[in-house]
Amino acid sequence: MAESLAEAVSRRRTFAIIAHPDAGKTTLTEKLLLFGGAIQLAGEVKAKKDRIQTRSDWMKIERERGISVVTSVMTFEYEGNVFNILDTPGHEDFADDTYRTLTAVDAAVMVIDAAKGIEPRTLKLFEVCRMRDIPIITFINKMDRESRDPFEILDEVEEKLALDCAPVTWPIGRAKTFCGSYHLATNEVRGADTQERLTKVNDPEMASHRLPENEREAFVEELTLAIEACKPFDRKAFLEGHLTPVYFGSALRNFGVRDLINALGAYAPPPRDQVADIRTVHAAEDKMTAFVFKIQANMDPNHRDRIAFARVCSGKLERGMKARLARTGKLIGLTAPQFFFASQRQLADTAYAGDVVGIPNHGTLRIGDTLTEGEALVFEGVPNFSPEILRRVRLEDAMKAKKLKEALHQMAEEGVVQLFSPEDGSPAIVGVVGALQLDVLKERLQQEYGLPVSFEMSRFSVCRWISADNPADLEKFVTVRRGDIARDLDGDPVFMAQDAFSLRYEHERHPAIKMAAIKEYHVAKAA
Repeated sequence: MAESLAEAVSRRRTFAIIAHPDAGKTTLTEKLLLFGGAIQLAGEVKAKKDRIQTRSDWMKIERERGISVVTSVMTFEYEGNVFNILDTPGHEDFADDTYRTLTAVDAAVMVIDAAKGIEPRTLKLFEVCRMRDIPIITFINKMDRESRDPFEILDEVEEKLALDCAPVTWPIGRAKTFCGSYHLATNEVRGADTQERLTKVNDPEMASHRLPENEREAFVEELTLAIEACKPFDRKAFLEGHLTPVYFGSALRNFGVRDLINALGAYAPPPRDQVADIRTVHAAEDKMTAFVFKIQANMDPNHRDRIAFARVCSGKLERGMKARLARTGKLIGLTAPQFFFASQRQLADTAYAGDVVGIPNHGTLRIGDTLTEGEALVFEGVPNFSPEILRRVRLEDAMKAKKLKEALHQMAEEGVVQLFSPEDGSPAIVGVVGALQLDVLKERLQQEYGLPVSFEMSRFSVCRWISADNPADLEKFVTVRRGDIARDLDGDPVFMAQDAFSLRYEHERHPAIKMAAIKEYHVAKAA
């Protein structure tokens, strides 16, 4: 019997994996794919050159440094559900990419290093999830190494994140003696994920026999306390963002990952409704709507391609259909939408609400764009953050200035950097959140465009988007301060200041001018 639209949508689980760098996020992604049946062999993150590389880290700079710097999208099917994983960059220098990605998910898996607990980056990412009411499942990783007391980690999550913890599993042993987990509600014991079978036990005493004799008594006491004192899992509180179910494991050694996949299938919400400018769009509506949250160019260096990653918000996206681009009002053909398995891809004949598809295009689509089957609406809330580092790009070969201008424009459309064109005609300025983004820009300009560049200090260090209730006030400010005004990619005015003091000073002198550190990718609809 053919599957209805509502049934197809209800099977989708779209989630991001968030963590501080080195918490084991990319390894966990690999193992979710492995146990989800999407790959036969998981590659180690810090693999030697002649061994298989991590599937979700395909860019050269990522392989060399063992970090994720772009969001990877992976789709697989497991026990009746379709999972869309968005593996986000852990490094804070790529925060803007991560924040944009969190607009496209319905849930998040927060990975915590068992030895380190809540780290600054985890805290920041959590705050974004909370701002967007994204429910969180917590995975406490690296239990096979020296770790902190589980109760201590749970207390820290509750205290720092103001989030109730409901441990669903409890670790059996620690470090060298870690050998699996105990399911608090079902009294089942799971060993390594490579063994699918769960063992039913009558009480904690039986589970303790997996441990050396000298650790058994302490384990039984700890487990009994966890069963009696910890909050039970409540799905309603989880979906509202007040409570997180907690799982313990070791992604590297294949412990706890299968429980995590099962939890995502059972507890994570199906695709949520999305707020647009004129109404709320429901996931199971018939008409297709989608928004672009990421652009990636040159994923395949042999075919200078450019992929727009779009989250389908409602209805059904079908290969060959035409969609209305809200920004221009024009129809574009979706001739070759793609599903991704990191750097591998396949044509997507049909995608449903919750799915993430790649749409090949030559500069037509931009971050924040809305696609519909005809309705004139725009999805809201894909943010752009003011950069923390501003630099001029110095080209070694002045004859290639035009090529550099085109390359920077493409990189800015992709979200790698922000590009500001000064009103006085002086050379363009690039803005980034972190210094590592400059390394990525330099490498990609060299590798993909054959443009060796270096960076020079700019006389500006801070910038803000400017607006005013009265257009005349804005026009006057732009005219008077022309040497400090630039235009962003959309042509919107930006005030450039030498330092935070100058910014404050100008703000006080011109109270009619609004200065914003965050700009929504909210584009005016075409009529």
